[in-house]
Amino acid sequence: MATNRRVSRVAELIKREVSQMLINGIKDDRVGTGMVSVTDVDVSGDLQHAKIYVSIYGTEEAKAETMAGLKSATGFVRSELGARVRLRRTPEVTFIEDRSIERGTKVLTLLNKLENARSLDDIPSADDSLDED
Repeated sequence: MATNRRVSRVAELIKREVSQMLINGIKDDRVGTGMVSVTDVDVSGDLQHAKIYVSIYGTEEAKAETMAGLKSATGFVRSELGARVRLRRTPEVTFIEDRSIERGTKVLTLLNKLENARSLDDIPSADDSLDED
């Protein structure tokens, strides 16, 4: 089993190489419909499996189409990784859509709405009550 440091180094290397493939390696038109970026890579301790988390910007239809294109390009990505990265065995690749950026944006939007509502209603906050003492 590989050490934690080696696993993280292999994950970073896979992330960099797959990002390069997304820019100019994968010829599938479906992958180009949404703006795709690799957000994270999880590699198993035995370096046999790699989960590649991708963030896709676009409509829901474009996201689904892009994920279908990525899933069909899995074999190509694995073979390219085998050629670019020197490992005894090339890990099995799985693409997973990462929606954390969308969730973060929704949370920020809700917080901004709450802040705007609070300022419009002139609700005294806890800080205001402390200033009066």
